[in-house]
Amino acid sequence: MRAPISVIIPTLNSEHDLPGCLGGLMEGVEAGLIRELIVSDGGSDDATGAIAQAWGAEVIHGEASRGGQLKRGCAQAAGDWLLVLHGDTVLQKGWAAQVQAHLAHPDRAAYFRLSFNRKGLAARTVAGWANLRSRFGLPYGDQALLIATPLYTQVGGYPDQPLMEDVSIARALKGKLVELDAVAQTSAEKYVRQGWIRRGMRNLSTLIRYFAGADVTALAARYRR
Repeated sequence: MRAPISVIIPTLNSEHDLPGCLGGLMEGVEAGLIRELIVSDGGSDDATGAIAQAWGAEVIHGEASRGGQLKRGCAQAAGDWLLVLHGDTVLQKGWAAQVQAHLAHPDRAAYFRLSFNRKGLAARTVAGWANLRSRFGLPYGDQALLIATPLYTQVGGYPDQPLMEDVSIARALKGKLVELDAVAQTSAEKYVRQGWIRRGMRNLSTLIRYFAGADVTALAARYRR
């Protein structure tokens, strides 16, 4: 019996974070859960591709747009389930058992509880807000997404857009999302560099503008300035 899960990771110049992300997946390999690893790259000019290939990943290339990268990666996948994971996120010990248990529920997609790779009140507060928001049906991509391939197809998959692709698919999955009793630890680098409050407010402002119907391309340009 073949392993059920295709792992899809979007990357762009991810050589620093990718080894940790891939190392965290070994628990799933040892449990016989992971069938293949697909890295959907958006034009890296560092060692991202070489690192991915050294870990046995299939690397596909295309334009730098997270939604588009995920769409291409998921289209390439052969597994009965998809596990979508950001390259700067590391699944924490014990995750494989929780994922294994969820495989009995193909009518539901699942996400992980968020934590940051930094300690302190700011990190705990932002993670706490993210986990609360998720229980209202809006987990972000850094919390990973586990979804059966037929359900992914049913809801239309990821849109080919540069921002808010995770919000788009979460909205399509309304009423079909559950939280796993497992943790996805993501990098706090952007929060530390930009400031926890500033970054958090920027994320919230972008979400509100997206819900109000703002052009996604313009939002992405503004977000990345």
